Amino acid sequence: MQPGPKNSITDVSGIKVGHTQDMKLMSGTTVVIPDEPAVAAVDCRGGAPGTRETDALHPANLVEEVHAVVLSGGSAMGLDAASGVAAWLKSAGRGFPVATDVRVPIVPSAILFDLLNGGDKSEMDEHTYFEFGKSAVASADLECPLGNIGAGTGASAGTLKGGIGTASLQQKSGILTGGPGSGNVGFTVGALAAANPFGSVTLPGRADFWAWPFERNGEFGGRG
Repeated sequence: MQPGPKNSITDVSGIKVGHTQDMKLMSGTTVVIPDEPAVAAVDCRGGAPGTRETDALHPANLVEEVHAVVLSGGSAMGLDAASGVAAWLKSAGRGFPVATDVRVPIVPSAILFDLLNGGDKSEMDEHTYFEFGKSAVASADLECPLGNIGAGTGASAGTLKGGIGTASLQQKSGILTGGPGSGNVGFTVGALAAANPFGSVTLPGRADFWAWPFERNGEFGGRG
C-alpha cells in the first residue's frame, strides 16, 4: 500500500475537514464531516477521557450513522464545540430523522487538555467552543493543514509541540466482491489525530521518534 495523493484523511472519498482556532487562547476545534451519514464506531481509552455521544455508537443502539465527528481543545468546555456543529448541520437540514420535519444531527466528539499551555483563557466562556464548532464545520473542505491548527493548536507532545496529523494509505486492488459488477477492487484508509500525549514521543536521549519504523517519504522531517 502507498499513501494517497494528499496523504490525508480527505483522500477518502466524501470526507472533508474543517478547522478553527484562536492563537491568543491557544486552542481550537477540528471537524471531520462526511458528505453522507457515515457508519461509526468508537474505542474510548485512557484514565480521563472526555467525550460526547460515544455511547450512541454502540452496535446494540439505535443510531448507526454519524453526521460529523469533532475533536477539540478546551478540556470539558471543548465539548460545546459539538453543539455548534450540530446547530450548523440542523440549519442545513442534516440529521437523524425523528419526524417529518425534525432531524437530530449525531455528532460524537472528544476533547484534549490544553488549559495550561500559556494561552490567555480569561475570555473563554460558554460561547467560545460553540462558535468554534460552527466556524470549523462551515469551513470544511478537501484540504487538511497539519500541525498548529484546529484542535491541535494548543496541544503538546511531551516536551515538544503537538498538533494535528493526518495520513492515508491506498490499495488499488485486493478486495473481492460478489454479485453483479463484482470484481477485485481497491480501497483507501485515512486517519486524523490531534496529538496531545503526556509522555515523550522521542527515544531517550535522542531526537528520533519512537514511530520511526513507520515513516514514509520523509514525513517526520528527518527525525525518524
